[in-house]
Amino acid sequence: MRTLITGGTVVSPAGAFPAEVLVDGETIAALAAPGSAAAGPWRESADELVDATGKLVLPGGIDAHTHMEMPFGGTFSSDTFETGTRAAAWGGTTTIIDFAVQAKGTTLSATLDRWHQKADGNCAVDYGFHMIVSDVSETTLKEMEACAGAGVNSFKMFMAYPGVFYATDGEILLAMQQARRTGAMVMMHAENGIAIDQLVARALAEGRTDPVQHGLTRPPELEAEATSRAIALAKVTGAPLYIVHLSAAQALDAVTAARDTGQNVFAETCPQYLYLSLDDLGRPGFEGAKFVCSPPLRPAGHQASLWQGLRRNDLSVVSTDHCPFCFREQKELGTGDFSKIPNGIPGVEHRLDLLHQGVVAGEISLARWVEVASTTPARMFGLYPRKGVIAPGSDADIVVYDPAARQVLSAATHHMNVDYSAYEGMEVTGRTDVVMSRGRILIEGGEYHGEPGHGRFLKRDLCQYLN
Repeated sequence: MRTLITGGTVVSPAGAFPAEVLVDGETIAALAAPGSAAAGPWRESADELVDATGKLVLPGGIDAHTHMEMPFGGTFSSDTFETGTRAAAWGGTTTIIDFAVQAKGTTLSATLDRWHQKADGNCAVDYGFHMIVSDVSETTLKEMEACAGAGVNSFKMFMAYPGVFYATDGEILLAMQQARRTGAMVMMHAENGIAIDQLVARALAEGRTDPVQHGLTRPPELEAEATSRAIALAKVTGAPLYIVHLSAAQALDAVTAARDTGQNVFAETCPQYLYLSLDDLGRPGFEGAKFVCSPPLRPAGHQASLWQGLRRNDLSVVSTDHCPFCFREQKELGTGDFSKIPNGIPGVEHRLDLLHQGVVAGEISLARWVEVASTTPARMFGLYPRKGVIAPGSDADIVVYDPAARQVLSAATHHMNVDYSAYEGMEVTGRTDVVMSRGRILIEGGEYHGEPGHGRFLKRDLCQYLN
């Protein structure tokens, strides 16, 4: 199949320019100026024409932080790899990197095998894995190198959730030393879980059980403290560090200070921290449970700092931390005890749209939109230039985006396997028009043409940003 995309404006981190894009099979064959000598022969040889007049042509989105079928709190996130990657495709995300979750007492190799069993043959878009390390041992440390050889070279650790995922500073230091030796990336959930557990216990003892307490017992100072501690451990070991789902201005200050010294410290934020706030956690009754995630939503004043961090590149990536739990039956497990509400917010379908709202509002440029949603994740996690760019030889993961279309976000129309939307009723400008994955059209004309099994596992190289 040869597909010609005509009339559109290609957007890259370097800017926007009109171009014809020729796709041959699974890859991009060439770009040319509209009306150039190549245009005629291309049209004659193309099997399919895509008219992108008045629209933007982007590299497919890369969501570097998702949790499909994740075990948490006695249940599992409600999107399977099949339903979650289908929803991703609808929103213009053509690659996800999910987390394989090591349980205490198990090996990394067995964990990776289990996640391959979940995902292989079920994904509509391409996918890779990070590894969650919850049991630091001699065996685990040795297996980190084997995982890197299998294309999984990023390892997430937790300073939160004592008794489940929590790692001590000593364990983190050992894992960072091993990562430094192999060139791998350590990803950190940075919250002081020991202190948080004390605040949670006190709130429950005093009868404060509503969902808003989830946010009040996880104050931004404890995210900032853990972020600073993780940065210090990374500096001692020389390991690169990636702070996941940063939510608080104080934590961003710590990242900014480290980056100003040249340390290999990177951070992502998520759309929920850019648009939602502690007020949503405090909605009447049990409604706030829909917005329980960790770190929690912050007071709205933090949002301006996060947007500024994106403009200044102190926040490098926007991922979703997509971890959906249905309000009925799953979130309701925490009725009367906020600490039992499964942590997570659905979002894989709407990341590009919500970030485009930042363009509309003047918070970020078109070029920065593409950079944080696609190009930087590709470079950060060893997928560039196969992914994250519209260039000859790259995979034909392409989104034709209508920047003028209007849509209202709602559970009634989204494709994620969850019974509510965190952005219910929010009107946004812009939406995907055509979505291609490796040259195959998955979305066109409001219809889905993908199928489970199209997505392939991606063995990733090392981060391209290290000093």
